[in-house]
Amino acid sequence: MIRTEELLLNVGPQHPSTHGVFRIVVKLDGEVITEATPVMGYLHRGTEKLAESLNFTQIIPYTDRMDYVSAMTNNYVLVHAVETMMGLEVPLRAEFLRLIVMELQRVASHLVWWGTYLLDIGAMSPFLYAFRDREIIINLFNELCGARLTYNYMRVGGVKWDAPPGWMDKVKDFIPYMEKKLEEYDKLVSGNEIFLARIKGVGQYDAATAIDHGLSGANLRCTGVRWDLRRDEPYSLYSRFEFDVPIGHNGDCYDRYLVRLEEIRQSLRILKQAVEQFPSDGETMGKVPRVIRPPVGETYVRIESPRGEIGCHIVSKGKAEPYRLKFRRPSFVNLQILPKLLVGETMTNLITILGGIDIVVGEVDC
Repeated sequence: MIRTEELLLNVGPQHPSTHGVFRIVVKLDGEVITEATPVMGYLHRGTEKLAESLNFTQIIPYTDRMDYVSAMTNNYVLVHAVETMMGLEVPLRAEFLRLIVMELQRVASHLVWWGTYLLDIGAMSPFLYAFRDREIIINLFNELCGARLTYNYMRVGGVKWDAPPGWMDKVKDFIPYMEKKLEEYDKLVSGNEIFLARIKGVGQYDAATAIDHGLSGANLRCTGVRWDLRRDEPYSLYSRFEFDVPIGHNGDCYDRYLVRLEEIRQSLRILKQAVEQFPSDGETMGKVPRVIRPPVGETYVRIESPRGEIGCHIVSKGKAEPYRLKFRRPSFVNLQILPKLLVGETMTNLITILGGIDIVVGEVDC
């Protein structure tokens, strides 16, 4: 056996697979990782502390920037927490709009993951196709709220704007288009033997390990655990719609890949039902006080974001600003399993595993 000198290597924050501001320090024995230490905080902005000096409407734009490829779901978890504390009723039309934009956002977020993941492991074309199709959703959001990335769309008690004329027809047209494109994605990538050799059996763990590390979303469901807050703890209007919760069985990068693609299909299925049931008229804002002051107390709500369970814990002293605000960020929690997964793997598999977890660094650092 050849003895090699231990090597300490920085991966990131400039590495393309870390997408800008995440760093991982690995110890190597030859090509094999013996220790891995995630280093975070490069994008820390103190959002939760800043919120203590802002009213609840002013906090909404900060949630956009926590997970900048899934801003709509982050908007929702905050306003949902405030509405729960105040017992506010949201108009049906507004709730439908919220659900539709959240499911469109889930599709857009998974398209970003699909394209960048394949780019990280060496495939250029899928990235271009994914962003081509995501652009349709971004244009829909731009028509709805005037923004392409950070939307600031939801409000306590409803949404900021109603859908413009013809907008819902465009959503309806997008659904069959995207279903067809998913078939093309599968033909291009899912059965490719080079792709399968790169990710099948890599980054494997079982259900007990996933639960012990607090994993959620596709990182949990890939192990066979059928848990989705939209179905198991329904919020918004999800109890009205039929959809399946996709699971894997092997808990590897390939199962996580398949679960996310199937989640896009299920989101399209929900969207199809929501568009058909969308109210022809109605209010988009409920009866909300001019100054929002939740009663004294605290609450925690959680929803299913594209990366897993995102939660919002608010402590109120009856004032216009929260006394304390804390987010349970799925990227931060899902990251905790990374050191365990990487030990014993090669440097080549580091990129495969890191991308397969689907981490958004803004959500890690908050």
